[in-house]
Amino acid sequence: MTVIDLNADLGEGFGRWQLTDDEGLLSVVTSANVACGFHAGDAPTMRRVCELAAERGVTIGAQVSYRDLAGFGRRAMDVPPAELTAEVAYQIGALEVFARAAGARVAYVKPHGALYNRVVHDEEQAAAVVAGVLLAGSALPVLGLPGSRLLELAARAGLPAVTEAFADRAYTEEGTLVPRGLAGAVVTDPDAVVERSVELARSGTVASLAGPRIDVRARSLCVHGDTPGAVELARRVRRRLEETGVRVEAFA
Repeated sequence: MTVIDLNADLGEGFGRWQLTDDEGLLSVVTSANVACGFHAGDAPTMRRVCELAAERGVTIGAQVSYRDLAGFGRRAMDVPPAELTAEVAYQIGALEVFARAAGARVAYVKPHGALYNRVVHDEEQAAAVVAGVLLAGSALPVLGLPGSRLLELAARAGLPAVTEAFADRAYTEEGTLVPRGLAGAVVTDPDAVVERSVELARSGTVASLAGPRIDVRARSLCVHGDTPGAVELARRVRRRLEETGVRVEAFA
């Protein structure tokens, strides 16, 4: 039987502002990428999301980012490797406090936004992220794009490297995500997102933005929590996956 994890970016609020329907999405997904305060999230939000995830048996992951609250972590930044290593470890440690208080633990790490895309090709920044995971003190799995430098270096360091796919993001012919600033980068048709989810889970392939099909073999599938109707779309994706014989369960 095909098995896939369903993850979503959660806790993406700050103070009185809340972007994601955390409670709704935690009733659907199997893994929660929790913002750790650098692109979004604050202490009360992290605590609340960890408690909700623990209650529902959802695996908790640290979604680490460049320090960029104003830009939601999506702006390109040049952070010295030693500084990035320390900041990745800092974010994991902050979330671990709340995960443990909720009776759970941080079970994996996933970069966010500009950092996620940077470590696909940038060996220095990818190495800094891996060093940050190691500095945090646990051999945590690292979630990232298939073929990325991040996953290569994580595996080389003895960390489980877990591949991820996106049903609502367009791919280039090289297997990378189309930059959000380009037309067609985000798939907005809910029916298309659902069917792409099944394709990715069952065949490990998807059509690139230019047309040719590419291999995107992944153990985890991301559904973005900051899109309109995210909870209902996630429910549709999970229901359709299960209808087609795909078992949905956490990888960690």
